[in-house]
Amino acid sequence: MKLQVTQENLSKALSNVAKIAMANRNPLPILNNVLIKTIDGRLSLSATNLEIAITEKIGSKVKEEGAITVPARLMQEYISSLPGGVLDLELTDNKLHISTDQYSSTINGVVADEFPSFPELAESVSWNIPSKECKKGLHQVVFAASNDESRPVLTGLYLHTVNGALFAAATDSYRLAEKKLIKTSQEISLLVPADAMQELLRILPDTIDNVSVTADAQQVLFKAGDIELVTRLIDATYPDYKKLIPRTYSTTATLARDELVSITKVSSLFARESAGSVTLKVDDEEKVVSITSIASQLGENSSKAPAHVEGAGEVTLNSRYLLDALNAIGTKEVTIGFNGKLEPFVITSAEAAGQTYLVMPLKS
Repeated sequence: MKLQVTQENLSKALSNVAKIAMANRNPLPILNNVLIKTIDGRLSLSATNLEIAITEKIGSKVKEEGAITVPARLMQEYISSLPGGVLDLELTDNKLHISTDQYSSTINGVVADEFPSFPELAESVSWNIPSKECKKGLHQVVFAASNDESRPVLTGLYLHTVNGALFAAATDSYRLAEKKLIKTSQEISLLVPADAMQELLRILPDTIDNVSVTADAQQVLFKAGDIELVTRLIDATYPDYKKLIPRTYSTTATLARDELVSITKVSSLFARESAGSVTLKVDDEEKVVSITSIASQLGENSSKAPAHVEGAGEVTLNSRYLLDALNAIGTKEVTIGFNGKLEPFVITSAEAAGQTYLVMPLKS
C-alpha cells in the first residue's frame, strides 16, 4: 500500500471511527486496531467492537493498493497531532510508514486478514430519512433508554411503524420518550442498541441531506454520505408501552416550557438529598403550576408559574427526569397531564404532534 492523503481528512475520519476501537472492554486484541485499506482509489477506515462497526471512506491519491490494521489510539492521536498538509503512507512488511516534510514515523501493524467482518445484510426493509430529522429525533428519544445491561430489551431504541408512521421510542421503566419520525407505508419493527444510536449521533455529518437505513432480521445499516454504521439488533420483544400512556387526564395544565424548566431547576437544588424528588401541584383556583422541595438539612423551596389549568392535583417526580423531558421537547409551550399521585405523568405539546414524554411518579 502506498498513497497520499491530507492530514485534515485522515484525522477527521479517525476521530469518527477510532472511538469504537478504543473502548476498554474489547474482548480481542485485534479490536483495539483500526483497519486501513484502499478501495477503488479511496482510503477506507473501519473499526468494530463486534456489536457496532463504523466505516468511513475519504479521498486519497493511491499509488499501490493494500490493507493493514494499526493500533487505533496511537494512530488517531498521532495523526491529530501532525500539522495540516499532505501525508505519505506506505506499507512495508506489516509496518505503516507515515511521513511529511518534517515528521516520519513507523507504526507496527497486524495483517488485515485477522480483522473481523460483519455478515452481509440480507435486505428485508430499507428507507431514507432526512439527516436533520434523524439527528433531532434521536436526540429527543435516546436519552430515555436504560443503561442496565441485565435488562437488555430496555437498552434499545425501538423503531416501529404505527398507522403509516415511523416512531422511535425508548424507556428505562421509570420514564418514556416517543417521537414520530417520518411517514411510511412499510412495516418496520427494529430494536436498535441505544449506544449504537449515540455513536450515530456523534458521527452524523451536518452536510448530508439524507440517511439511508437498511435492515434484516439481525442487523441494521445506517449510511450517511461516506460514513457507514452497522450494528446488531437486540433479539427481544419490546414492551407494549402504548398501554402506559393515558387517553384522558383528570388534571392538565398548559404553560411556557421555559418557566416550567426554571421552577423545576430551582426546586431541584433543594432536592439533592432526596434523590431529586420534587412535588408538582396544579392549582385550578390560582391557575398556577407550583413545584416544591424540602431538604431537611438545608431548607425548602416553592416556585410557581402561571398556566391554563383544568382540574387540580399533585404528583411527586424525579426532577432530573422531568428536566430531561422538558429539554428534549424543545417547544415554547408544553401541556402536562396526570390522573392522581400514582398514575403516569405525561408531557406533550401542541407544537410537536407525535412527541410524548412520560415520567412515572415517586411514592411521596
